Amino acid sequence: MNVLLDTNVLVSGIFFGGQPRAVLDAWAASRFELLVSPSIFDEYVRVCDRLSTAYRGLEYQSVLATIIGHGHLVPDTPASGPITSDPDDDKFMLCARDHDAVIVSGDRHLLDSSGWEGVRVMRPHDFLACLDNRDAP
Repeated sequence: MNVLLDTNVLVSGIFFGGQPRAVLDAWAASRFELLVSPSIFDEYVRVCDRLSTAYRGLEYQSVLATIIGHGHLVPDTPASGPITSDPDDDKFMLCARDHDAVIVSGDRHLLDSSGWEGVRVMRPHDFLACLDNRDAP
């Protein structure tokens, strides 16, 4: 299963834990293929760098290095018009559409856009349940 992690899920998993951390752990256990485009990765880096000033001592560089080393890098798709009510989120929708991927997010703009051109957006909890059902005998 191809998956894109919205920045809020990645950052929450690294800095705060909970369901987003369980999603990262599922990726580490090779339960899904993580896709990332250059613009998505750039956003990951910017947000992690910004949060690291408030949460000193939390190590995030190794997670980002692992994404580059073990994630599947795909090209960015140029936008042809607005998709979500937050243009910064459109890169996730375009990438998911072009690479048959599910987006894991808690972002309302992305969740409200689920279904656009067949793109599925799932909250971390629902995604983990889906993984568990898929792995069941």
